[in-house]
Parts: sequence; structure tokens; C-alpha cells
Amino acid sequence: MKTCRMKAVLALLLLLVPTLAAPVFSNAASAAATAADTFSDPAMEARARNLQRQFRCLVCAGENVDESGSPFSADVRRLIREQIAAGQSDAQVQDFLVARYGDVILMKPPVQPDTWLLWLAPFLVLGAGGAVAWVVVKKAAARSA
Repeated sequence: MKTCRMKAVLALLLLLVPTLAAPVFSNAASAAATAADTFSDPAMEARARNLQRQFRCLVCAGENVDESGSPFSADVRRLIREQIAAGQSDAQVQDFLVARYGDVILMKPPVQPDTWLLWLAPFLVLGAGGAVAWVVVKKAAARSA
């Protein structure tokens, strides 16, 4: 009777060990992948991180490529590092990514005719809100008089 229980416990342990060890090994693999994606030169690493902060993750809302954990951002980080390793300047890296993904990848899109509405929208909304408030106050003053 005890032998059957011992075999059942042993079988259960053999089934659980891979399940419990999988997160440990996957974290080690992801840490190794992250470490492989860094430059040994601190100046190049700082340059890459600075560039990564200037580009938007097209999958995540409002996150830059440096912060995002999406596969898209990982690809863009890899592209940035490849461009830097190839000796490209920051402007050349930016031009490469804009040519590939468009201005939408920039965290600060340029002011040009097709983005004027994007840049002016906050002021237009603020002006419209002020106009509505002015009309409401004028009507309330007219009623009380």
C-alpha cells in the first residue's frame, strides 16, 4: 500500500517539476535575450536608449519603444541597434524608421500641413470651450438683470 502511494507521489513530482521550473528558465532566457541586445560601449548604449525613447510603439497606446514590451517594439529596438552598429547617425536612423513606418512612429511628429490639425486641436478645443463659457455667463448675467 505504501509503495503505491510513494509511486503516485513520485509520479506527481515528476509531472510538477517541469511545470514549476519553466518560469525560472523562461526568465533566464528573456534576461539573456535582453543582455544580448545591449552594447558593451556605454556611450553607444546611451545613444540607443535615447533614440528608442523618441519612437512610438504602434501597438501600445502612448508608450515609446524603449518602455514597451510588445514584439513590435522589440523589432524596432533591434533595427535601431543594427543601424547604430552600422555607423548610421541619429538623423539617418530616424529617416530610416520614418521611411518604413511614417511620421506616426515619431513621439513628436513634425509640424507640417498634414499635421496642423493635430497640433492646433488642443487650442481649438480650448477656444471653443472658452466661447461656450462666455456665452453661458453672458446669458446668466442677462437673466439676472
